[in-house]
Amino acid sequence: MSARVRKTLKIATAVLALLLSAACGGGASTTASPTLRIGYIGTTANLTGALGYLHSKGELVKALSGAGITTIETHNFANGPDLNQALAGGSLDVGIYGDTPALVARGAGQPTRLLGQAGVDLDAAIVTKAGGPASPAELAGRTVAVAKGSYMHRYLLGALQDAQVKPAQILNIPTADTPGALAGGQIDAAALPITNAEVLRAKGLPIIDTLVRDHPNYAGTSVEVATESFLSDHPAFLGAWQSAHSAAVEQAKSNWPDYLAFAHTLAAFPPEIIDATTPQSQLDAEPFTRHGLDLLAGTQQFLLDAGLQAKAVDIDGWIASGTRKPAP
Repeated sequence: MSARVRKTLKIATAVLALLLSAACGGGASTTASPTLRIGYIGTTANLTGALGYLHSKGELVKALSGAGITTIETHNFANGPDLNQALAGGSLDVGIYGDTPALVARGAGQPTRLLGQAGVDLDAAIVTKAGGPASPAELAGRTVAVAKGSYMHRYLLGALQDAQVKPAQILNIPTADTPGALAGGQIDAAALPITNAEVLRAKGLPIIDTLVRDHPNYAGTSVEVATESFLSDHPAFLGAWQSAHSAAVEQAKSNWPDYLAFAHTLAAFPPEIIDATTPQSQLDAEPFTRHGLDLLAGTQQFLLDAGLQAKAVDIDGWIASGTRKPAP
């Protein structure tokens, strides 16, 4: 990894630490609010995933009513680091996002607790410009882009490490801006979520590497976290949330065509590509599975080895107290 990338990530970690310090200095809330503020990664105002599916039917707030929740606000973010800042600043109660930014934040001291894993085996791919590199080995000396701090970032660094190559630079470009950068020749390749990558492949751009096919141990997971202060103010929330998680996945899997129709509303992509890149196996009714936790531990080890995570996180201790954990 280049010194420039390390410097950028260290600056981001320092900024997050300052935000955490300011947030903690204000003290925990003393009044339980009936409004739940959820942050997630997405491009629309609709909550994503199985819980988003439940919410679209008006059933999520009902499932959480026993914990005193009467209203839900949803807030979409372009990337995990931005969501981390909102959690640290006190404008969110719950975050649903990639494991990489969640671990980086927790390693920097962010006071969150794991509620569950919203998805496992999240896939990604490396796409190149037309006539560009034909394999990961040919990324040496090239300009590559990724949304830094995302699970795609972790995958990209791992793929480069496996190929034993170093690009000239890794630029931090939001996923939405990547197609223009590839078309304009500003970058030679980019790591993208699998759905975005397949959309570009349908337009003639090559995919030279995929996460789940070529590097399954780097597969990403999506986690659900809550701030410690919110859980303290709402002691019944954990049980209600995890029950809602299970109900959401069961409803999604038992009504899969309807779930996919919901997924079609979350992004302006061809429905057939969304269907092909949305496997049921990514969802599990249990908040945590051994496979999901193993992937989470693998992500952490990679981040620590790469110097991207400030401090190791005790994952079992990070899981909210009272959660039934899968057997080792």
